[in-house]
Amino acid sequence: MDVNRRWLRPALPITIALALALAACGNGGGGAASGEGDGDGGEIFVSGSSTVEPITNRVAEVYAEDNPDFAYTVEGPGTGDGFALFCNGETDISDASRPISEEEVAACEASGVEHVELLVAYDGLSVITSAENSDIDCLSFLDLYALLGPESEGFDSWSDANELAAELESAYGTEYGESHAPYPDAPLSPTAPGEESGTFDSFVEIALTDIAEARGLEPTTRPDYTASANDNVIIEAVAGSPSSLGWVGLAFASEAEGIRSLEVDGGDGCVAPSDATVADESYPISRPLFIYPNLAAVEENPAVAAFVDFYVSADGLALAGEVGYVPLTEEQGQATRDAWEAR
Repeated sequence: MDVNRRWLRPALPITIALALALAACGNGGGGAASGEGDGDGGEIFVSGSSTVEPITNRVAEVYAEDNPDFAYTVEGPGTGDGFALFCNGETDISDASRPISEEEVAACEASGVEHVELLVAYDGLSVITSAENSDIDCLSFLDLYALLGPESEGFDSWSDANELAAELESAYGTEYGESHAPYPDAPLSPTAPGEESGTFDSFVEIALTDIAEARGLEPTTRPDYTASANDNVIIEAVAGSPSSLGWVGLAFASEAEGIRSLEVDGGDGCVAPSDATVADESYPISRPLFIYPNLAAVEENPAVAAFVDFYVSADGLALAGEVGYVPLTEEQGQATRDAWEAR
């Protein structure tokens, strides 16, 4: 797949206001999706997931090509931070790499912020290590819990997790995948998203929660790892440590240098992350990606409604594939459009 790699730069807010006369020419003959501009301008502010940020940026770029007076700001501080702004009425649209939580729904309701949830793409989470690490090819949910779960605090070496892995294997067998212990006697230096990130929430929910709850513990990760909201920082740290471990979105991992994505076993055998395995749901750590328009902003700001109209069109949703994500099927896309129309 030909992936636009511009998002591998450090994440920064992007504000673009195109006013060049040649923009009115659009995408003449290039085969790209068209924003189908009607001359409307206006300005929108989007914040939230750093994972969804490249999709929203690409959609806004294409839309702006045919709407030269349209201006937009897209930020990616993380899903949780984005919802905090959104529920405070500070943004028009919130990007999210997980569904909005009950607590966030309550916060929005308390502020009078109504929204609609729109599925826009799928992403897998890649468990990554350094390209130099040839000791591990696959990790199960059991392994991930032993190495990264709440009981692994203080494990400075992969082999420190051997005893816990044996205990888990004795308790649960292969329910959470086969154990790949004994692990190598090599330094373990995890780097991964922090708690403000939807990527963190998704990883915990999918890979760690069942085992943690079975053991009567709060589902979370070990607290003693290097956390970052910037996927590029995570990739650089993992690439720079030969026996590192971490996780990022599939779109970031698939084009990064110096790292290797591991297969994951969620109980049905080891599966490599790819567009195909995410789309057919055989890869165990995959997730939906959303946008949440503020319905008051939709009513008050015509630019928001027009932008979302294009975002959920067949052309708009297809743009997710240009930036490395798994586009919705025709049926899924129609369901998103139906949800938008039913708002």
